[in-house]
Amino acid sequence: MTTDQAIDLAIEHQRRGRPAEAERILRQVLAVEPENLNALQLLGVCALRQGRHDQAVALLQRAVQRVPHSAEVLNNLGLALHGAGRDREAVEAYRRALAINDRLPLVWNNLANALRELGRCEEAFEPARRAVELDPTPAAAGGFVQSLLYHPAYTAEALYEAHRQWARRYADPLTAEAPPHDNDRSPQRRLRLGYLSPDFREHVVGRNFLPLLEHHDRRQFELYAYSQSAAHDWLTARLRAGFDHWRDIATIPDPQVAQLIRADRIDILVDLALHTADNRLLVMARRPAPVQVAHMGYPATTGLEAIDYRFTDVHLEPPERGDALSSEVPVRLRSFWCFDPIEPAPPVGDLPALSAGRITFGSLNAAHKVTQPTIELWADVLHAVPASRLLLLTGRPNDENPEMAERFARLGVAAGRILFRSKRPREAYLRIYGEIDIGLDTFPYNGHTTSCDAFWMGVPVITMVGHTSVGRAGASLLRNLGLGELVARTPQQFLQIAADLAGDLPRLAELRRGMRHRMRTSPLMDYQGYARQVESAYRQMWRAWCEGRPAEFGNLAKSD
Repeated sequence: MTTDQAIDLAIEHQRRGRPAEAERILRQVLAVEPENLNALQLLGVCALRQGRHDQAVALLQRAVQRVPHSAEVLNNLGLALHGAGRDREAVEAYRRALAINDRLPLVWNNLANALRELGRCEEAFEPARRAVELDPTPAAAGGFVQSLLYHPAYTAEALYEAHRQWARRYADPLTAEAPPHDNDRSPQRRLRLGYLSPDFREHVVGRNFLPLLEHHDRRQFELYAYSQSAAHDWLTARLRAGFDHWRDIATIPDPQVAQLIRADRIDILVDLALHTADNRLLVMARRPAPVQVAHMGYPATTGLEAIDYRFTDVHLEPPERGDALSSEVPVRLRSFWCFDPIEPAPPVGDLPALSAGRITFGSLNAAHKVTQPTIELWADVLHAVPASRLLLLTGRPNDENPEMAERFARLGVAAGRILFRSKRPREAYLRIYGEIDIGLDTFPYNGHTTSCDAFWMGVPVITMVGHTSVGRAGASLLRNLGLGELVARTPQQFLQIAADLAGDLPRLAELRRGMRHRMRTSPLMDYQGYARQVESAYRQMWRAWCEGRPAEFGNLAKSD
């Protein structure tokens, strides 16, 4: 077999999902020709796909030395560096690739992702825009629209218009062609309820959906799952057991999925992804069910005319703010979130400050939520509370983030006051809260389930009300816990609340001891109440469709 034939065979093994066989052949080639460029690159990609990032970096660096002007090799090196937690070097690799060829949307997108991991969210905006400009697919454009929710400069009005622009281009034309439905219009019958999601697995949406699924009234609803995920894990199995019918749709095109849902005669179809990764909004656009709803993915509009209703809550979107910036009718619950810790969590320990002799603030939110305005306010908090520290999650395999430390240093915060913890399995992640006295929220996109994790581990979180629904999540969670005093409306209030709470250790210790009880007795863990509210809304939507009118919702928060 010639070298070229061996490499072709390795490519075929990779394509068929046999990386071990591909690797064996490529190593044989390199044993004879140590600097064979194709073998180096392919073996590097093979290591990358198997999560052996350090090995992939070493192989791809050798390939770059051979061909320093290959945008493809530099892009793969960037991916390997990103996987190894070396995002600053990944950014440099992507920029080198784009200097060679700036017409590569995938590289622009990878650059944007690496910048977000470094917390340089504002800087990531332009590369992300260029990626969509070069490859204006619905998925790429939708991902860009969703990323705007993290940008400090975008107003609620601008975000709404961006979502509508996406829908006008990609979704509304499909909706206009959708045929009518002939479902039985009996208002009180048992309804066929479909849930569409890529996240019926170990994922924040899968976790958040579980309490609703397991507390549905099966006498009133027959449940169908339309699962977009190719991955199946322990949570998939538990979720699957809660449905009457399960459809795997990951490999089925949108038109055929819409036909399947129509054939199942679904009455109410609920999308759980919105514009997040691997969504099937173009299935929703084809209106395969007479009533369509958005929920769970994040609290904001989809922009789609085909989606009739969207769940939110009375704190995220107070009725007095009106409904003008939503393409769907907002349905306001007591709480958008229903939190279930699922697995046993580590016990809540004593207040760390009692033994450390100083306050440790913290945020375990993803780096892309840590915007420059957030960093500046947190730095002000550290200056206002002498000797205090700030603990952050790196999202990397190590406890380092020099880029983030430098950003605080430029604001006068010594490197020793910023601590980092690496990404880790859930139980170990929850134990990090044992080092934190007070949580600090991010903005304009608040912590959502991350804040629930903090509360469950006894850590109060200080938030600031934003101008968008995703920026009022902290206020919703805290007010549902009866902790409205931790909700600031201005940076000055945020700073004052942090300083006052840091100076009151008895109050902090009391909050820590009582937080799990506070959670259990709040709307955040009222599983039955949450399910009944949602089901009441579904029934109102259905009655309205039977009568040929849109549903009108009063205050569901007071109706259960």
